[in-house]
Amino acid sequence: MRLSSSLNFLRKSINVSKLNYLPFQSVFRPFSTRNLSFENKLIVHRYDDKPLMSAYRVMDKSGNIIDSSQDPQLGKEKMIEVYKKMVTLNVMDTTLEDAQRQGRISFYMTSFGEEAIHMGSAAALTLDDMLFMQYREVGVLLWRGFTLENVIDQCCSNEADPCKGRQMPVHYGSKKLNLQTISSPLATQIPQAVGAAYSYKLEGKRACVICYFGEGAASEGDFHAGLNFAATLSTPIIFFCRNNHYAISTSAEEQYRGDGIASRGAGYGIDTIRVDGNDFFAVYNATLQARKIAIEEQRPVLIEAMSYRIGHHSTSDDSTRYRSVSEIEGNKKENNSINRLLKYLEAKDWWKEEMDKDLIKSIQQQVRNQLKESVLKKKPSISEMFTDVYDVPTPNIIEQRQQLEEHLKIYGQHYNLDEFRN
Repeated sequence: MRLSSSLNFLRKSINVSKLNYLPFQSVFRPFSTRNLSFENKLIVHRYDDKPLMSAYRVMDKSGNIIDSSQDPQLGKEKMIEVYKKMVTLNVMDTTLEDAQRQGRISFYMTSFGEEAIHMGSAAALTLDDMLFMQYREVGVLLWRGFTLENVIDQCCSNEADPCKGRQMPVHYGSKKLNLQTISSPLATQIPQAVGAAYSYKLEGKRACVICYFGEGAASEGDFHAGLNFAATLSTPIIFFCRNNHYAISTSAEEQYRGDGIASRGAGYGIDTIRVDGNDFFAVYNATLQARKIAIEEQRPVLIEAMSYRIGHHSTSDDSTRYRSVSEIEGNKKENNSINRLLKYLEAKDWWKEEMDKDLIKSIQQQVRNQLKESVLKKKPSISEMFTDVYDVPTPNIIEQRQQLEEHLKIYGQHYNLDEFRN
């Protein structure tokens, strides 16, 4: 493509009137003119000499607000809604994990111990804020309106699954809820999220992008490339790291030498917050502030939420092979985000023990009933194997489809075709 043609293409693709161009000399600063001091003594800066970054906390483990000025005052109705969503997530996870063990679904990943991260961050966002997830943030979707039916249909890969059975269970996507479809490979969503945030910037949209990932994904090259692009392009994005201490079997002690993930933010020139991930109020306040910075100042923010993964990495994992049961149970008892919020509600006289029993029983029944319905739904039509990649099917796709149709005409009796739509 000739240069003139390339420029014309760019002019048509980008609303140039919204971009502010600066002369080259006004943005280029020679090395010697930067805010850099010089030292005539050789100093080796050691990590051990630096104090650890503290974690922001609003509510202690007993459900007490430490500083009343930090209480967001969300009110009784909102807090009961938050608690119900957290319990729903926990009960749903328990039931679907059991369903996988029974062979009713093929795979599942729980979020035990991280419920406050999901609801705290989700409640601080709006539907205009685009979501890029890893695979352990389904609570964010529940908050946005994703139903039990939506979740279980996807896990069953049936005809009601928006992904048409092409994705692994728990790899959700929803255009309606502004969620980009989840992908298994670690950290690939990070640079993609930066690109989406940059498009928001160019459009002048009053919204941000939030990108979730675990501390293990922060060891991938895409993490570093994504943060550097976000910083240099000044994009409105929140990088949300769930540091749950384990990347499958790799503990945090084996994952990094420095002060977690938050310490990397400063190196890329990114505003950073470390927060108690088991404290709903702390996560909510941190995300709300990060969103304000991202939108009003058009700059990225990194949040590291310190938590602990109570459950196995997935139904393909047995975490007792690399950590003790006493470690798991100790964290479940001491750092339980649901229990912490329950104590807060009880102290306010907004919730009672008998209400809790009724809630759990009701959610269990809803999940079980939905599971019974979803497993009986037909699988997507076999023809869907060849759709949605190209606007117009290519010759090789057409040929493959014809070959499959001919094969099924001859050998169809050897397949359970009644399980599929059409």
